[in-house]
Amino acid sequence: MSLDMAEQYQIFEQSIEIQASATAVEQCFTDLELMHRWLNPALRCEPVGDWRTEVGSRSRFLIQIPWLSPALESVVVVREPGLVVWQFEGFFKGRDRWECCPTAGGTLLLNRFEFMIPNTLVRYGFNTFAADWTKGDMRHQLRRLKRVAEETYQLTAR
Repeated sequence: MSLDMAEQYQIFEQSIEIQASATAVEQCFTDLELMHRWLNPALRCEPVGDWRTEVGSRSRFLIQIPWLSPALESVVVVREPGLVVWQFEGFFKGRDRWECCPTAGGTLLLNRFEFMIPNTLVRYGFNTFAADWTKGDMRHQLRRLKRVAEETYQLTAR
């Protein structure tokens, strides 16, 4: 199945204003130590090899659910200043885009999670039980990232 199949393709997109430079915000999703400060504790990110965010760099995201450890294998497919797009495959298939847009007051961070779930049973379970939780978790993660970015910016701006 292709990622372009509209009936199975979902997009969760959110943004947040951050009073920090685009460089400080970008650092929060390219520096693994900073990422672990805002990422949901039930989600673990592990580099495959050395941690990098250049095109072709690989990582694995593990969701820590009791008795299960579903994983998403990801690879960086787009990398530009202020932008990283991870393409992932596992129980989901899609892309996670993180983009910094400088503003007069700091940075607008855009996060676009676009995905499909090939397995009908898993898709049903996700849509029934986890879609709303996932959207809420994305909002919470953005707020945590905002705090980390603003703290990082204040420490480096002095």
